Amino acid sequence: MKEWIKGWKIPVGMRTIKTALAVILALSVVEQYGASPSKVVFATIGAISAVAPTFTASLLACLTQICGVTIGVLLALLMMVLNVPDMVAVGIGIILILASYQYFHLKLVPVLPCLVLVNICLNPEVEAFAYSTGRIWDTAIGLGIGLLVNTLIFPYDNSRTIRQTMIGLDQDLILFLEDMFDGDTQLPETEVLEKKIDALESQLVLFSQQRLLRRKRQKRVLQQLRSCEDTAQELLVELETLRNMEHLGCLNEENREALRALGAQVKQVCQVSPHTVEDTVVNYHVARVLHLRQELKENLTERKR
Repeated sequence: MKEWIKGWKIPVGMRTIKTALAVILALSVVEQYGASPSKVVFATIGAISAVAPTFTASLLACLTQICGVTIGVLLALLMMVLNVPDMVAVGIGIILILASYQYFHLKLVPVLPCLVLVNICLNPEVEAFAYSTGRIWDTAIGLGIGLLVNTLIFPYDNSRTIRQTMIGLDQDLILFLEDMFDGDTQLPETEVLEKKIDALESQLVLFSQQRLLRRKRQKRVLQQLRSCEDTAQELLVELETLRNMEHLGCLNEENREALRALGAQVKQVCQVSPHTVEDTVVNYHVARVLHLRQELKENLTERKR
């Protein structure tokens, strides 16, 4: 039992804490300034929706929810004007809402517009205009507070994750070269390196979608990180070229010593020939890899400062 409790980890990150804070603040505000009986529900949904991984995603969530509520209102009013039977109106409205969310590839669940549609269509005593404006206002309170909390309080900054990915990429690079020149006929695969570079690209997209308070610093850091990614892509091209050589040449003493200095165990036993094309090509690409690796390391050092 003790081992189970010790091994159990509660996945409570900063985003979870910020979401709870956003909901509490939204409920406090909507309690005083809300405009509808169900104000706590709409404010809560709005606050939770606005706390997204990036500023761009948060802003998109806010626009989507406000537009969604507005669409739900307009559809309900249209059904009332056309005198469509209640259940038929609800069915048609939900189909149109879901279809529009799918068409525009919106990731948020269309709960709000469907709730608005159902409440207006099935409650004849509800005054449509007052109800609609109240729902939009209560939702806007939750969205606004969620957006502010997500932007101002410990905004998501994954630059450290990016740097750790690049450090891991450097370590895999050394292992790749060690495996390349270990003296056997089995050559290493570039799949691991490709996956890390793909993950790096995804992290850079997230970083570019942030809205950190120090915008100038963010732009400078993003430029440096993009430069690191370009270097990593060049490294991958060089490694794939080495991997696809029909006959692997011999390392010269300079490249051999450089690899050993990095901790790689070079077990290849052969002597380089100045007139062998394979030797010349392999040493050119290995020297290029080592140069790009040093360039990547310098960029990471500059980034750390």
